[in-house]
Amino acid sequence: MATETDTNVATPAPASKRAKPAKTAAAPRRAAPRVAPKAAEATLARPLSGDQFIALFKLIKGANSVELKLSVPLTGHRATIKSIGLDPVEAQPRQAFFFDTPDLALNKAGVVVRARRIQGGDADTVIKLRPVDPSTIDPDLRRSAAFKVEVDVMPGGFVCSASFKGVCTGKEVLDVTSGTMPLRKLFSKEQRAFFTAHAPAGITMDKLVILGPTFLLKAKHQPKDFDRPIVVEMWLYPDGARVLEVSTKCLPKEAFEFGGQFKNYLAAKGIVLGTDQSAKTKNSLEYFSARLESVPPLARPAGK
Repeated sequence: MATETDTNVATPAPASKRAKPAKTAAAPRRAAPRVAPKAAEATLARPLSGDQFIALFKLIKGANSVELKLSVPLTGHRATIKSIGLDPVEAQPRQAFFFDTPDLALNKAGVVVRARRIQGGDADTVIKLRPVDPSTIDPDLRRSAAFKVEVDVMPGGFVCSASFKGVCTGKEVLDVTSGTMPLRKLFSKEQRAFFTAHAPAGITMDKLVILGPTFLLKAKHQPKDFDRPIVVEMWLYPDGARVLEVSTKCLPKEAFEFGGQFKNYLAAKGIVLGTDQSAKTKNSLEYFSARLESVPPLARPAGK
């Protein structure tokens, strides 16, 4: 297993054949919707090479945990939920808000800023950096209970990330997204310092815009025939696209043995380890950044 690693253009008619524009206010330009994936048989992901295994081993050795995950092809969503015995009403609704510059400068630099509302009034935040080399991280930083280094392993690749997590309330997230509270107040002093250390020069939190929300359903499920909980997330995008991700976690020392067990479990359920691994964060950022083009600059939601 192994990483988390959309525009229609009309051709203008000749000037002599163009109809005269109506004398009405021009409608705002809208970003072209992403095309939902077509039903197709999944292509199997290639096994990791020897060099990739060596690199993966080094990353896992310096991590706090390992997450084994895969995105299920669109045609397999219903069958997957049924095969693992998940009751859909177990799922908890959530809203994910990402914060970046309009041109996604943070994403390009490997920095993710996110706040997430959770059913019941709770919420959490994270400043994430990826990819990272665990050996380069300040030991003092790693001693924080809110800081975690994790390796995500998916069909065809892997990535190591460092996350500084925080907690807040759902109301505080709404206050930020409505413009009544500064974005920086959602994050702890330590999170803000982590952001400043890794964000591109000149980019501060007050220059970020809101990209979201993306609605998702998350369920933690314990199958009867597997000895570890499995997390299932369904991300639902405003254009109708959706991503279904199945994942489970383990300690670094058990990653390779447990990875084989998880792979066998998925195979027994008919869940294919395909090459098309949709990235939830990337999909959200690209969708909402495209929508910013249709909104006048002064109307863009800013985290200030």
